[in-house]
Amino acid sequence: MTARRTGWTARACPLSLAIFLLLSSLHVGQSTHEFDPYKALGVTRSASQAEIKRAYKNLAREWHPDKNKDPGAEDMFIKISKSYEILSNEERRANFDRYGQTDENQPFGQSRHHGFRHFDNSFYFDEAFFHFPRSRDFADSKYMLHHAQFNSDVLPDSHKRPYLIKVTSEWCLACIHIEPVWKETVQELEPLGVGIGIVDLGYERRLANQLGAYRAPSIIGLVNGRVTFFHQAVVREHLRQFVEDLLPHNLVERVNDDNYQAFLDGWHVGNKPSLLLFDQIPAVPFLFKLTAFAFRDYVHFGYVDQGETHNTKLLRQFNINTYAPTMLLFKEDTEKPVDIIQARGMKKQLMDEFVSNNKFLQVPRLVNQQLFDELCPVKQFHRRRKYCVLLITGEDEAFLPGNKAFVDFATVNKKDVLRFAYVYQRQQQPLCQALLQTQTSTFPQVVILERRSQAGRVLYRSVSGGWNGSEEDKYRLHEQLELLQKDPTYLSSDATLPELNNEMAPIFIVQWMNAAYDYILQIYDGLLYSNWREMMPILSLIFSALFILFGTVIIQAFSEPSESKPHKPKQKEQNTSQTEDDASSRASTSSRPPKKDFVEVTELTDITYTSNLVRLRPGHINVVLVLTNASKNALLRKFAKEVFSFSGTQTLHFSFLNADKHRHWMPSLLRSACPAGPSESHSDDEESSDYTGHVLALNGYKKYFCLFRPVFTGDDPNDSSSDTSDCKRKSRSRSRSSSHSRSRSHSREDGAVPRRGSSRATSIEVHHKLDRLGLWMERLMEGTLPRLYVSSWPTLDDASTES
Repeated sequence: MTARRTGWTARACPLSLAIFLLLSSLHVGQSTHEFDPYKALGVTRSASQAEIKRAYKNLAREWHPDKNKDPGAEDMFIKISKSYEILSNEERRANFDRYGQTDENQPFGQSRHHGFRHFDNSFYFDEAFFHFPRSRDFADSKYMLHHAQFNSDVLPDSHKRPYLIKVTSEWCLACIHIEPVWKETVQELEPLGVGIGIVDLGYERRLANQLGAYRAPSIIGLVNGRVTFFHQAVVREHLRQFVEDLLPHNLVERVNDDNYQAFLDGWHVGNKPSLLLFDQIPAVPFLFKLTAFAFRDYVHFGYVDQGETHNTKLLRQFNINTYAPTMLLFKEDTEKPVDIIQARGMKKQLMDEFVSNNKFLQVPRLVNQQLFDELCPVKQFHRRRKYCVLLITGEDEAFLPGNKAFVDFATVNKKDVLRFAYVYQRQQQPLCQALLQTQTSTFPQVVILERRSQAGRVLYRSVSGGWNGSEEDKYRLHEQLELLQKDPTYLSSDATLPELNNEMAPIFIVQWMNAAYDYILQIYDGLLYSNWREMMPILSLIFSALFILFGTVIIQAFSEPSESKPHKPKQKEQNTSQTEDDASSRASTSSRPPKKDFVEVTELTDITYTSNLVRLRPGHINVVLVLTNASKNALLRKFAKEVFSFSGTQTLHFSFLNADKHRHWMPSLLRSACPAGPSESHSDDEESSDYTGHVLALNGYKKYFCLFRPVFTGDDPNDSSSDTSDCKRKSRSRSRSSSHSRSRSHSREDGAVPRRGSSRATSIEVHHKLDRLGLWMERLMEGTLPRLYVSSWPTLDDASTES
């Protein structure tokens, strides 16, 4: 009997244990299902996101602890917030509907009431069975990365600071082992400015694939958008050294008594201030390297070890205190620093503020568009005006005295609204041509400008007399700056500036070599650690490039020689391309951007005259250029350049009329527009006049036109301007003693010119006849130009036969 009881007891123990486990698991399962987010928000399972959001807002407003004094209001508010957090996420909502799971850290497809399950060929108890907390104890949610956030924020920010990213997943035992080391490393590196990120391999599979991380745990370094895997033992010192090795090696230059003068004089070539850090540590501090990496585009960094014997001269010259780290910042004056900071415990915030306040020289050279945008920002309505005083000079030794005098003037006249800079004319020719296209003054030249739009539109004024650095030049510039601050309308000229050339950009061969070096390092890293899955994108890219390269060589080798001969374009295509060459160089100033990169200009002939003028649709205007065979090419190029920014307007058409073919059409049109016709002799003179460069805006439906006349250059200052009325001008006699009553500024804008019999008519060059056409087009679009009405349009046939 004893033996039987013992056997029964042995058989009963596993049975009772199983019953106990089953009841416990059922109890846990019931407890997990007690929380129902749908019931908490009072919505059905088929509720839409809008209904869920509406219910959450109403309940949150009702149970907010600040408004509801009920003792259970805080618990109810937390319950409502947690319910909305689950149901507003479609993935977590589907997980709850399918498995009843409410914890985002629990793996999908595994409900909590399973007492134990199989994993890696071994049994273990689910921690929900023993009520172990699954929340991350190191505030992992603060560092969690998502795919969109990584590409919009982290990836661009990696060009200013390095990132250390941990790839983890649920139920990863190795991830738990490295957690203490990871925590210590984050606490050390994050205050220094290193970015921290965590990627969950289960929830962010898309981001993990982008990083090339296919297993957990993995540790990744991200610098300048380049991903590097950590393969050493997970030790805090190794992780710190791993991040430091990711930084470029030429960030900080070691400076001593022998090379400090060359280091400080480097601002001439580098166009950057120089910063020196004095410390007693032999190695460059990691914090200083991180600061140099963040501001490497603005400041040249150097480090001086105070413990070395060959730095005594440098320490004595600048009177450096050897008991605390010291930073000196130099600009154009290499003998005296412009700013100094000294502290025993250098903090990141202190160093960043010190460098960011001294990012530019006193008078920096504009070497790229980014520097121009930062120095001379576009005027904003909520900000104060910023004026840029720009010296256009040369880089030869003959210009050095004038350049130094400009720096001295800028140092004395520093103001918050003024930014001083200079450019080399040879390096930035498009910019200088846009600002000095109408100037005949001496070189170098000072220009005061204010930026008005990101498209390049500026208001500017050139300082008369040029610039040679004399006291008279300084007084004249100071006087004009005072006038500018009193009257902002002092800047009377406007222009559209092109984008600046990047003088500091490396040549193509250097960029190619750097890219090839990076690829070779990644291939070597993949081969060394046999990570073939991570290497597949790189290998695929290399083989694709080789295939395209050799395929192109083989095709060219076996192609017939006749295929490589260029075909001769047709004459019509050549005429059209003449208007395309220069049209794309003009920036858009109209409200509607052009749809094409060229201007379609058709010729008014007997075939196109009726459709392009007589039967033109209401509201449409045809802008017609009058030219001759001799001036056709030059005027078409200039015409296309001036009207390109208006070619996107649907109601404008562009044509040209050959005066050699239809020389009587213009006199006929002008006679029909005058209320009183001129005498017969005057009519003969008009018909023999030169109308080359005239532009007419013809409204065929309403039968009126606006006239643009060429702009005269080299006017005699003793001579005055013309009459305001077109008809009165034609009815006057052609004597040289008559004068005009309009001011010169109005005659230029409206296209009015002196009499054709004047000697100044011969001074107009063909390529200058359309100089002010852009402003005339703006007034045409505004509707402020005078209109001349006609009873009927003269036909080309009648005009050509009439003599």
